[in-house]
Amino acid sequence: MNYSKIKLLNKFYFSYRDISRAFGISPGSSRVAASRLVKSGDITRVKRDFYVLSQRWSSSSLEERFILANLLQVPSYISLMTALSYYEVTTQLQRDFIESVGYYRTKLVEVKESSFNYSKIKRKLYFGFAKIKGFFIASPEKAFLDAVYLKSLKKYNLDFTSIDSSKLDMKQIKRMSGKYPLLTRKLLLKYGYLKKA
Repeated sequence: MNYSKIKLLNKFYFSYRDISRAFGISPGSSRVAASRLVKSGDITRVKRDFYVLSQRWSSSSLEERFILANLLQVPSYISLMTALSYYEVTTQLQRDFIESVGYYRTKLVEVKESSFNYSKIKRKLYFGFAKIKGFFIASPEKAFLDAVYLKSLKKYNLDFTSIDSSKLDMKQIKRMSGKYPLLTRKLLLKYGYLKKA
């Protein structure tokens, strides 16, 4: 089967329905075709009924992978060190490891050489993000607070020395930190991100 027609879809990811339209075949036949294309290595399955061209995956941008990260677990947004690295707030660089937060579950999804890690936070803490360039990402301050919160629960390894605090809005941190538990605020106080009342 000539899969070049899929390239005409001009999409980073696509479903079996897109394959159905591209080839003019039934949805059932498109599922079979997708399975064969995965086995042949022409396309990569990233989620049930969602695929990317393997060639396109190899040359995909970080921002395209962020879009995919949002898709792999819904709802979720890019956060923690991945977001801080994107904003150049941290010196730590992560290759092929994208971190997000959501309120359903903690999980790890691997697609080829890339890992998509999802950390669970309380539903009331699911705020402080926006959609830019097609993906949802935390503000620098919210990404930092998410990391401090998870560290306070001993569920995340945050190196405070890697953070460039001059790139964070301390007023925003103070405002948002009020929604976080006491343990989180104590950690912020310990490292100088909050002042004693």
